Amino acid sequence: MFLMTLKKLLLTNINTEILRKSFTTAQPFHHVVIDDFFDDETAISLSREFPSYNSDVWYVYNNPLENKKACNTWNLFPRNLYSTFCYLNSPSFISKLQKITGIKKLYPDVGLHGGGLHMHGKGGKLNVHLDYSIHPKLKLQRKLNLIVYLAENWNPEWKGQLEFWSADRKQCITSTDTLFNRAVIFDTTQNSYHGLPTPLECPEGRYRKSIAVYYLTDPVENCPVNSKAIYIPTEDQKDDPEVNRIINKRASMVTVDEVYRV
Repeated sequence: MFLMTLKKLLLTNINTEILRKSFTTAQPFHHVVIDDFFDDETAISLSREFPSYNSDVWYVYNNPLENKKACNTWNLFPRNLYSTFCYLNSPSFISKLQKITGIKKLYPDVGLHGGGLHMHGKGGKLNVHLDYSIHPKLKLQRKLNLIVYLAENWNPEWKGQLEFWSADRKQCITSTDTLFNRAVIFDTTQNSYHGLPTPLECPEGRYRKSIAVYYLTDPVENCPVNSKAIYIPTEDQKDDPEVNRIINKRASMVTVDEVYRV
């Protein structure tokens, strides 16, 4: 029943041409923001299905570059979240994404590599970074990110805005408040530096929640080959040799596991 509702209601009453124009003209790289992504009942249901912040289902990232919790294990997803990830990876939904973005070939990553459920608590952050380019197992190029924010009554004064930075990594060009039931779709192949580098100032017991699904395409000629994210230090980290050591290890498939928790 829940899955049928998703198929019936999700992105059905939209103007594809307007969204495509917004997507393809956005700066500093192609992106579009869609409010009221799910119907209200669905969005509330998904938000309230999130595991508690202290649950043992989470993989914990805690180092100078990132402070967050994540879960991409399918059998740990509650029923409606499970159904949602199924639909967001389905040919039916991907067809809608192709119409919105104009991207002809998109493939799902059903393994949710780097995606799934994400939570940030007070002090949570994610340095500006460039996502991996080549999927480490499928060897396809990462092309599109879909992030849907699901923290009810989120206050932008608590920080946590999604920032899009210039290709030279010198300045934030635009930022988006991560309001409840707001989706952001963006192309990851255009020197798409992004993150939330300012630590959250939400009250204790309030959390920034999101679901993330990433889509792949056939690698283009001369495609970058990095299989892990490339981070940049914040202004106060630039001269810190330990932070630069972590950035280098975080970018390597060989050493990345050494620095998730520091």
